[in-house]
Amino acid sequence: MILAGDVGGTKTVLALFDERAVPLAPVREATLASRQYARFEDALRSFLGDRRPGAIAAACFGVAGPVVDGRVVTTNLPWQLDEATLLLTIPTPRIKLLNDLEATAHGVLGLAPESLHTLQPGRARPGNIAVIAAGTGLGEALLVWDGSRYLIGPSEGGHADFGPRSEIEIDLLRFLRKDFDHVSYERVVSGPGLLNIYRFVRATSGLAEPGWLAERIAAGDPSAAVAAAGLAGEDVDSARALEIFVSVYGAEAGNLALKGLTVGGVFVAGGIAPKILPRLSDGPFLRSFRGKGRLADLLADIPIRVVLEPRAALLGAARVALDLTTR
Repeated sequence: MILAGDVGGTKTVLALFDERAVPLAPVREATLASRQYARFEDALRSFLGDRRPGAIAAACFGVAGPVVDGRVVTTNLPWQLDEATLLLTIPTPRIKLLNDLEATAHGVLGLAPESLHTLQPGRARPGNIAVIAAGTGLGEALLVWDGSRYLIGPSEGGHADFGPRSEIEIDLLRFLRKDFDHVSYERVVSGPGLLNIYRFVRATSGLAEPGWLAERIAAGDPSAAVAAAGLAGEDVDSARALEIFVSVYGAEAGNLALKGLTVGGVFVAGGIAPKILPRLSDGPFLRSFRGKGRLADLLADIPIRVVLEPRAALLGAARVALDLTTR
């Protein structure tokens, strides 16, 4: 048995896999609300219960945060994970921590065509690949092609400085600087980022917030409420906020493609993309992705696919855990 996990700011998905099964598939899986647990170890104990030592051959977790020397402090949670400490909690001799987008990158390599939606067919060819994923935060990773296989490198590129491209985005930056010392792309392209954009649009449009929308925002996930209202065309400001969000998302995906020269393709992963697929497909995302001046033709030739499989990071972590059992 191997153990894998996708550790995020909103939810933590844990699963046990039979390492002999082909393809890998969970034999037991649970989704836990991350903020209900003071520590990651508490979530693990809740999932694992009492298991005998050695019952798990290897474990790997994709974590939303920078992993350095086998340790990570999660970006959007007060959790600290350490490979050495986790060996005291998990009945296994082998543990690996990965950045969550590193895990996602491992996962997308094994996805079936039906788990992907093509935004831009581009031209299929070997080369570097980019993965970008907006969810609770904004994750980025590169898969570097060495001529025979992909070498996967983690990144914290979502925390790079937000670069506005228009007067409205300059105004958005000024607006956000009132709340944040550092305005990163994650402050714009993420679930909380969409809400930040909505607050900006609402503050500058002069339109009153509809009562029904205020109730939806207060009752559940505010960003999801804004996205749903924007997709349905129920509220002008929500639709405008979603348009800005999609445009900036496309621009940063294009930035990542340029920095990695990812002619092998771009995967758009994370929890948000499948939910707003109609808006990703109808123009602003691709215009911003390609809008790179003299290199516009290069960007137009890169395949772009949305990852529809919500467990890509979990499956990627499982693949790494399986590889640990052979070392």
